[in-house]
Amino acid sequence: MLMLDSGNVLLKPSHRRQLMTWLKRTVRMGERLGDFTLRLSFSRSGRGYEVRANAHDARGDFACRTRQHQWRNAIREITRALTSRLHQRTLERAV
Repeated sequence: MLMLDSGNVLLKPSHRRQLMTWLKRTVRMGERLGDFTLRLSFSRSGRGYEVRANAHDARGDFACRTRQHQWRNAIREITRALTSRLHQRTLERAV
């Protein structure tokens, strides 16, 4: 399950669709682990964007955070971090 808290960042519907497309792989990997929830929260301060991701799966909780000047770059970085962490957890489960 994915929960999005856009905070003080205005996301158009096309931006939300892009966001969901970028997070497809992450959500699929989390669902394979079981009991997966992902909470994304956006905030803007000045010219910068901060994105926080709190994830919960069958193996426990973890969090990722990034700050960027553009929201797209922040989401890409969060997506990479989440995918990497979930992949690591999948490999740990196999051992």
